[in-house]
Amino acid sequence: EAGQDGFAVEIDEEISVPREQELEIPDKLSYIVVVIDELADLMMVAPSDVETAIARITQLARAAGIHCIVATQRPSVNVITGVIKANIPARIAFQVASKIDSRTILDAMGADKLLGKGDMLYLPPGSAKLIRTQGVLITDEEIQKVVDHIGEQGKPSYEMEIHEKLNKPSISGGESECDEDEELIEKCIEVIRSEQRASASLMQRRLRLGYNRASRIIDELERRGVVGPGKGAEPREILIDLDGGGADGSGQSLV
Repeated sequence: EAGQDGFAVEIDEEISVPREQELEIPDKLSYIVVVIDELADLMMVAPSDVETAIARITQLARAAGIHCIVATQRPSVNVITGVIKANIPARIAFQVASKIDSRTILDAMGADKLLGKGDMLYLPPGSAKLIRTQGVLITDEEIQKVVDHIGEQGKPSYEMEIHEKLNKPSISGGESECDEDEELIEKCIEVIRSEQRASASLMQRRLRLGYNRASRIIDELERRGVVGPGKGAEPREILIDLDGGGADGSGQSLV
């Protein structure tokens, strides 16, 4: 998700560069392919953000030779939304369990009657006619050869801003290591004051976080004296003033 968001931000920044600051465009531009291996995992965490990022990439980058491949094994309307479908004109469906799944992917039935083992239906861009074709079996050795060949075409160029975002340290048992984490903790304290309770599941729902990160935030709040230790299924004790003060009622921030 972080890589996808970073890539979308990078696109916006490139588009907003004033003309006098534009860099010289090389004679040959490389193709860029953005691959999302399992869309359902991302949609469970932050569906609105993921949907917006995919729409931005597909709308703005398509004309520049930047392509997006999105895959999922759970073709429900909550995963493949109308906005995502509208911005992905070419679609492929392998064998699915029901007619509803087939309609979700292709807007037509048929994928539920496929035979499996690479049997698939292809919907070309700008066409309503499905094409039945056979996906080939690619061995691990063939994949390695293709990867090696691509690697020999030129040195990789890494976008360090995206790399840094992907590897940004999360909240740990020590001091928080970036301003974004501090802002997130402030938001968590606001949620605790408004809801008058504290739990990892609450932070997941209100702030759209993954379970692991929400749990680490709760542990950090415990270390800072915002909430008490966990007691199994019982709610954590809140140690701060719910009217806006700190743990000692002084009104000073604990963050």
